[in-house]
Amino acid sequence: MRVLLIEDEHRLAENIVAALRETGLAVDHASDGEAGSHLAEQRVYDAIVLDLMLPGKSGQCVLQDLRRKKLHTPVLILTAQEGKESVVNLLNAGADDYLGKPFDLGELLARIKALIRRAKGVATPILAVSDLELNTVQQSVRRRGRSLDLSPTEYRILEYLIHRPRAVVSQQELLEHLYDFEWEHHSNVIEAHISNLRRKLNAAGSEPLIETLRHRGYRLREPAATP
Repeated sequence: MRVLLIEDEHRLAENIVAALRETGLAVDHASDGEAGSHLAEQRVYDAIVLDLMLPGKSGQCVLQDLRRKKLHTPVLILTAQEGKESVVNLLNAGADDYLGKPFDLGELLARIKALIRRAKGVATPILAVSDLELNTVQQSVRRRGRSLDLSPTEYRILEYLIHRPRAVVSQQELLEHLYDFEWEHHSNVIEAHISNLRRKLNAAGSEPLIETLRHRGYRLREPAATP
């Protein structure tokens, strides 16, 4: 999953980015409202973490502009303004959640992941397709009850695919959601990770789950029913 952080406090931003990346999320960071608005409008994100007090353009203006332009990415506001009226105004402006400063990084991570799950129509951290089960909190994967040892990137690819079962996902889409925008994109990296992931999934003795559609991308499909 890919997250945009718009926060001007340098040390706080560094800590948030490090924590998000440690959990396997790709993170882009903007330190002012104008730059944050540009990234939010030009790229696809699974969630946006938005500070309210920003130089140049306030967080509330950023939020209002996004919603006016029909961008429905979940937005979590970071704010020191915890008055009831302020919170009501934020929610009415289109915020999905808020967290008052100072806050616990663990709570921030949990709220971000909950927002992403809700946006994708998933109420539980346990995602399942056929005999495959993925726990987004523990970041563990089981197939037919057997635990699979995946690399962090393999896990992130599988988590993205399982959110879109039977949908065709291109290599470019995977690159955009798995890596920060500063990373040098190479499609053969995705091919290598998909190959390793497919091998590990198939090693459980089940039917193949990941299809490759030539010149189109990849699709997670359910195995055919046993007669």
